[in-house]
Amino acid sequence: MDLFSTETIKNILPFDGITNYHGVILTKQETEFYYQQLMNTIIWKNDEAIIFGKKIITKRKVAWYGESEYSYTYSKVTKTANIFTKELLELKNIVEQESGETFNSCLLNLYHTGEEGMAYHSDGEKMLKKGGAIASLSLGAERKFSFKHKENKQRIDVFLERGSLLVMKKGTQTNWLHRLPPTKKVNTPRINLTFRTIEL
Repeated sequence: MDLFSTETIKNILPFDGITNYHGVILTKQETEFYYQQLMNTIIWKNDEAIIFGKKIITKRKVAWYGESEYSYTYSKVTKTANIFTKELLELKNIVEQESGETFNSCLLNLYHTGEEGMAYHSDGEKMLKKGGAIASLSLGAERKFSFKHKENKQRIDVFLERGSLLVMKKGTQTNWLHRLPPTKKVNTPRINLTFRTIEL
């Protein structure tokens, strides 16, 4: 099967948004190479957020990279981007070619085990390009990813394979929440790269 065949791309949302699951876009060798490179070279830090006025430090680690050292605020915490590494630029180019979108930044998440996850949320920060796409590339452990409609609460689940790409756009953030549910069935790390466009 051609990994880049458009026949494998489908919108997994039934209405009110487009989220295309491209399936696996990297070879096994590429997936393992970039997983090891990112694990060892990225400047990982525990994530921080202000929730109901209280500072929360998460178990999962994050890293923020971009084309320049601009600042970005989410969950009431401001971060300054590191400059794209060689490997991140290579992955950005692969994702851009596959998705037909362009990006200038990447927020990386490191989940050490399946017990680390992300609660339901939508990415609606003011600095994000309005209506812009967010591309999620998965390396390491395979995990379930869930969507929930903001109005009727309909839920959609997708299994994110190792080396796979998911692209959220056109109404997804406006009408749907998404999360990475925790699980005790996974005991190995997952790296998730979310490529996005910041408007300066």
